[in-house]
Amino acid sequence: MKASVLAALAFVLALALAAPAAASDRHPSRSKLEGEVMCPVCHTTLDQSNSPVAQHMKAFIARRIRAGDSEAQIKAKLVASFGPAVLAEPPKHGFALLAWLLPIGGILVGGLALGFAAWRWSRAREPAPALASGFALDPELDRRLDDELRRFE
Repeated sequence: MKASVLAALAFVLALALAAPAAASDRHPSRSKLEGEVMCPVCHTTLDQSNSPVAQHMKAFIARRIRAGDSEAQIKAKLVASFGPAVLAEPPKHGFALLAWLLPIGGILVGGLALGFAAWRWSRAREPAPALASGFALDPELDRRLDDELRRFE
């Protein structure tokens, strides 16, 4: 019985967390879309651009929001008009997935290379000789060390 109650609670929690995401797609905000769409003239996001094309795109987005289009529908219409480069974020599928994976892979490979180099460097050094294994100081250095230690007594 406890397992079914926990499963029901988990389901309700999942629905509660998914509802805002679904609602934001059905009722997109103009400012959010303007931050995710690029101006084809200045190559900045619409919220940073004041070019005539950007002004027309902003007006189009406002009209589509008033008409009740979802975020995905508005973006699809903009991509149909201006091409996939109009999206500020590359798609997460197909060949464009490399734009997401290559930087992550580069960081991982660089970290592994750095870790391996540090490991090799730490193993390449010779260990310091221990005093207990018959290591003797130069007599002059031994005398100076004793003099310095006597100063602190």
